[in-house]
Amino acid sequence: MAAITSIKGTALPLRGDDLDTDRIMPARFLKAVTFEGLEKHVFEDDRATNPSHAFDDARFKGASILVVNRNFGCGSSREHAPQGLARFGFKAMIGESFSEIFFGNSAVLGIPCFTADKATINALQTLLEGAPSTMVTADVATGVVTAGELKIKADLPAAVRDAFVSGQWNPTAMLLDDFDKVRAVAARLPYVSGF
Repeated sequence: MAAITSIKGTALPLRGDDLDTDRIMPARFLKAVTFEGLEKHVFEDDRATNPSHAFDDARFKGASILVVNRNFGCGSSREHAPQGLARFGFKAMIGESFSEIFFGNSAVLGIPCFTADKATINALQTLLEGAPSTMVTADVATGVVTAGELKIKADLPAAVRDAFVSGQWNPTAMLLDDFDKVRAVAARLPYVSGF
């Protein structure tokens, strides 16, 4: 795993509080055995009913940072929502707040979810809506987000920040990197080796 210290790219502003995982990834797409192709279904129902949905706005095509409002990713704990967003191309998210489970599922995919207050997020979204080609840089170590002339301080919990900066953000990869230790521990556990 590589360290994630900075994310740079254009950004997509998506307005709305309490955008839950059922809206991000409708339930009918949870039947897949793998996460392949989920990017095609991100906000599919919302996009079908709203022709001007931000995800269909050509000005934001190729954005690698998603800027959202309050309680993003609430609802069910489906991993498909952050998987779909990651496969859509997002490398970071900046918002007022994130559901705890969604935040954790995003972190293990290597997607930092920065938070800032409502006024700051509104200012960033307004800037992006007016100037979609603005390059945004989010520094993981400092939490400083720069968008053109706008510079904001965003928060990332210390443990998550340190995991990204040290390259230890993916617990599955960490287990696989040292699987001999996993086997040794499993051999000592009676409920694993005693059957």
